[in-house]
Amino acid sequence: MDAKDILGLPKNSFPALEKKSRPHKESQRKPDGISREVYALTGGLPALMPAIDAAHLIKRPPSDEKITWQWLPFTSSARKDNLQLYHWVRVVNGVPPTGDYSFAKYNKSVDIIKYTNEEYEKYLTDPIWTKEETDQLFDLCKRFDLRFVVIADRFPSSRTVEELKDRYYSASRAVLIARAPSSGNVAAHPLMKESYNVTQEIERKRALSMVLSQTRQQERRDEEVLVEAKTIAELRMHAKAAEESQLAIASNSGAEVTERTIPDETVSPSMVVPDNTATLASLRTLHVYLRTYALNQMVQAASSSAGLRTIKRVEQTLQDLGINLKPRVPTKAVCAEHLELRKEILTLLNLQKQVQYKEAEGSSFRDASYGETPGTPKRLHRGGDQDRTFIPDSMSFGAERVGKKDHKRKGPGAPSPSAHKRPRKMKASDL
Repeated sequence: MDAKDILGLPKNSFPALEKKSRPHKESQRKPDGISREVYALTGGLPALMPAIDAAHLIKRPPSDEKITWQWLPFTSSARKDNLQLYHWVRVVNGVPPTGDYSFAKYNKSVDIIKYTNEEYEKYLTDPIWTKEETDQLFDLCKRFDLRFVVIADRFPSSRTVEELKDRYYSASRAVLIARAPSSGNVAAHPLMKESYNVTQEIERKRALSMVLSQTRQQERRDEEVLVEAKTIAELRMHAKAAEESQLAIASNSGAEVTERTIPDETVSPSMVVPDNTATLASLRTLHVYLRTYALNQMVQAASSSAGLRTIKRVEQTLQDLGINLKPRVPTKAVCAEHLELRKEILTLLNLQKQVQYKEAEGSSFRDASYGETPGTPKRLHRGGDQDRTFIPDSMSFGAERVGKKDHKRKGPGAPSPSAHKRPRKMKASDL
C-alpha cells in the first residue's frame, strides 16, 4: 500500500512526461592553423580578430625581381671623420642602393657665431665674465647644440642656466651688430627679433615654482576667487548693458537736462566737481573691480552737477586736444590724470560762463538805453520795474486800517443807537 492507495487515486493518473529532443547542433569545422585544444576553449564562438588566410600574408615578389640582403659598407655626411660602417642593405637584381645615408638628413646643428680676439676686446668685455669662461661657453654651446641644461651641468664654474643664456645671447647679438654695416641688415635675424630678458625669465620660473608648490586648499581658493570674479564681471556687463539701453531711450525721446548757473555767485571747484568720497567708498566694497569701471563711475560722479550740453562740450574739448574719451591703457596714474583733466575743463567752462555774464552785465550798465541786447538777463531791462514807485507795505497796510475806521465813524446827524432800541418788557418783580 502506498500513498495513492490511501488517497484513492489511480496509479496511472499522471501521464508520462515525454522527453524533449535536443536541437541538433551544426558541427563547425575547425579552422586551419588552430589546435584542437585552443578551438575547444573558444566554445565555437567567433574570434575577436577576423581570420585571415595565411596565403594572403605572404607577399610574393614578381618573378622578374631578385631580392637579396647584403652586408655592405656605408658613410654618413653627418660625420666629419669619414667613418666607414657596415649594415644590411636590400639589393634588387644585384644592384646596391646609392646615395647618402638615409638617416643623415635628421642631423641638424645650430650655427654658432664665432668671434675673434679683437672683437672680444672691443665688444664683449664684461667684468663678470672672463675670456676663458666665454670661450668655454661657446664651445659647449656648439658641442651640445644650445642645450643649456646640459651645458650648465658640464660648465666648470657654478653658473645658472639664466646666466649662461644671457651671456651667450648678449655676446652673439653684440657681434652681429658690430659686423653688420647697418642695423637694418640684421633686423630680421632671430637673435635681434627675439631678445632674451634674464629678469623676466627668473620671474617666470619663480612664479611657476609657486604655482607648482601650491596645496590643494590653495588651489580651491584660487578657483573660488576666479569663479567669483567671473560672476562679478557678468553682473557688471548686464548692468552696463541696461544703462546703455536706458541712455539710448533717453536720447531718442529728446530729454535734455537744462543747465542752471547762479550769476551773482563765484564758481568754486567744489561746486563744479562734487566730492568722490562716496564713489570711492562704494568701490571699496567691491573686492575686485576693473579700472575702467572705476573711471566711468568717477566721471559720472564728476559730471552729475553739469548738464548734458556741458558734458558734450567737455568731450568736444578733449577731442580738440587729441585725447581719447577713454584711456587706452587705464592704469591708476593715467585714470587719475584723465579725471583731473576733466575736472579742470569743467571748471574752465563754468568760468567762461561767469566771464560772459559779467561782461554782459557791465555793458548793460554802460549803455543808457533800455533796449534788450543779446546775452543780457531779461530782469535787468524791465522798464516797468524801474519806473514803478516803491511803496512800503506798512504804509499801505496802515492806510487800509484808517479807511476802515473812517467807515465805522458816526456822522454828525446820525441818530444814536439808543433811539432805535425796543422798550424793555416788564417783569413780575417790577409790579
